[in-house]
Amino acid sequence: MKKGKKLYEGKAKIIYATSDKELVIQYFKDDATAFNNQKKSVIEGKGVLNNRISEHILSNLSQIGIQNHLVKRLNMREQVIKLVEIIPIEFIVRNVATGSITKRLGIEDGTVLKEPLIEYCLKDDALGDPLIADEHIYAFEWAKKEEIEKVKKMILRINDFMIGMFRGIGIKLIDFKLEFGRLKINGKDEIILADEISPDTCRLWDSITDKKLDKDRFRKDLGDLIPAYTEVAKRLGILHEQSNVSVVNVTKLSSIKKKTR
Repeated sequence: MKKGKKLYEGKAKIIYATSDKELVIQYFKDDATAFNNQKKSVIEGKGVLNNRISEHILSNLSQIGIQNHLVKRLNMREQVIKLVEIIPIEFIVRNVATGSITKRLGIEDGTVLKEPLIEYCLKDDALGDPLIADEHIYAFEWAKKEEIEKVKKMILRINDFMIGMFRGIGIKLIDFKLEFGRLKINGKDEIILADEISPDTCRLWDSITDKKLDKDRFRKDLGDLIPAYTEVAKRLGILHEQSNVSVVNVTKLSSIKKKTR
């Protein structure tokens, strides 16, 4: 599939047009950002790992009836996805309290929640993705009530599936971010899962040691995140040993070049 003009560039991905108006190409960048883009870096190999991990998770979600935008992975960095109208809301799903919620509410870090907590943030970098309530969503018509109700049901199914999937490989799913979009199907708007699901958008802790295997390694300066993302991919069974060596070696080579400049 031929890649056309750039339609959009975000912090972690670029969207390109194709000859099919209903499909676009999503390119995974190596850029790492945190704290609303205040902390930035380029980590070679991150985009490759996120592409593979997100493809694996979205493909498995499709098998349990969760419609999403993934069509197929093209190569190490690109996917063909359905072009959707993104709902301007980030849905935060929490199973364990950590990060911003502990600071906002004075909750002890690591508190296991009795049931999943779903929070909404307005998807607006300039405003710092502020926390919003259902009433804001309906008042400003960002989504209809029936759409949000459908999204909530999908979120709970996604969460149940992902908790089980990660538990099976010795990882705790602490929290994660989801995005949804509208897609015209038979002339009617349908809500489907969009964006990516990867260690960039999830908090993943080792079940025994609580070692962070996600972007918190970058946020909190806990050490290189490539070995952590690689570990997640290996446990999911989607990264051959040779691919693992290649990704890590690219990163090491980049580090050597920077030191010798």
